[in-house]
Amino acid sequence: MRATTLLNRVLNLTGVRVVDVDPGAGGPLLVRVALKARKRLDCPHCSYSTMAGYDTRWAESTWRHLDFSGRVLVLTMLRRRLVCPSHGVVVQGVPFARPGSRFSTEFEDMTAWLVTRADKTTVSQFARIAWRTVGAICERVVAEQLDESRFEGLVNIGVDEISWRKHHRYLTLVSDHATSKIVWGAPGKNAATLDGFFKEIGPVNTTAIEAVSMDMGPAFAKSVTTNAPGAVICYDPFHVIQLATNALEAFRRSIWQRTRELPDQDIAKKFKGTRWVLLKNPQNLTEKQQVTLAGLERTGGLLWDAYQLKESLREVFAGDLNPDDVMEMITTWCDLAANSNIREFARAAATIRSHTQGIHAAVTRKLSNGRHEGLNNKIRTMTRRSYGFHTPEAALALIMLACGPVEIKLPYQT
Repeated sequence: MRATTLLNRVLNLTGVRVVDVDPGAGGPLLVRVALKARKRLDCPHCSYSTMAGYDTRWAESTWRHLDFSGRVLVLTMLRRRLVCPSHGVVVQGVPFARPGSRFSTEFEDMTAWLVTRADKTTVSQFARIAWRTVGAICERVVAEQLDESRFEGLVNIGVDEISWRKHHRYLTLVSDHATSKIVWGAPGKNAATLDGFFKEIGPVNTTAIEAVSMDMGPAFAKSVTTNAPGAVICYDPFHVIQLATNALEAFRRSIWQRTRELPDQDIAKKFKGTRWVLLKNPQNLTEKQQVTLAGLERTGGLLWDAYQLKESLREVFAGDLNPDDVMEMITTWCDLAANSNIREFARAAATIRSHTQGIHAAVTRKLSNGRHEGLNNKIRTMTRRSYGFHTPEAALALIMLACGPVEIKLPYQT
């Protein structure tokens, strides 16, 4: 059997045939291919095709393909130029690679699948490409597979921001509560960023949105009120509890700072070592932490009162209570916090009072950003595993691959 016949059957490339093979001397395996039908020239960016070429010159192009028997396989092909009414003079497209790419579609699909499951070093060494190139591949795969249909049927959505790089580099992400998938993302975390989401989905899909869950920051609420006035704003119970948790931590730190000035430094060390004891849920404490918490209970004082305030607010949302009963308990909690002589909890109570309508809507509709926070944890894991990203577009591409509606299969996978 001829080598070209063997490779035609093994590679099974779409729309082309193998015409020559250069095994080389230890370098890449060069496989020359040609289109099965040469009569028409296709624009790589749209569906336009023509029989007329721009000139008579031929240009040789190369694409990295899946490795063959442990060796790098490179596809080569002579291509002509054409004039597209929309994109001008372009080199004809090929059926086995995406526009502007120097990798075959199968190679890019393999890399995109691998990058959602492995760390940076593994992907770079396995595919034998630079990490920056991996980001560009992810962007092309996502751009091809994401379509506008993901915005259809959105009813309840969640909005949250996440840091994609240090020094306050953030992404705003929108998730669908029905599918628990990220459907949209953009750099930034202000109202203008979320305005872009409503502009992209259009007025018809915006009108269909009934509720939006979010944190208690003013930016996202402003955008929703402006662009989707018919949607109900639901303030996520997780962030309500987080207010009390942050208040407790701030109060503990203030006590620790004051005790550091005392001659007896053992007192300061005692309060410093109680951070995780106070912040963790009681059922998650270790035996040593339970002993420390019991000591705080015996000592009493404002720090123990602050801990009880935090736990009592958490218990309000832990049970399956009637929404009206929940709101009544929240009102009682705000009264206790305001009169607790703890400034941090008084501020938290004031914030909760000003957002009671949105909290009631979240409790009534049973909407929370819990699943979105779970996706955020997954994204943070990928970010650490990837050692960061060079651009927000690369970070968004990986997020859509791992947490979005894009489904990547390995080449030849059924």
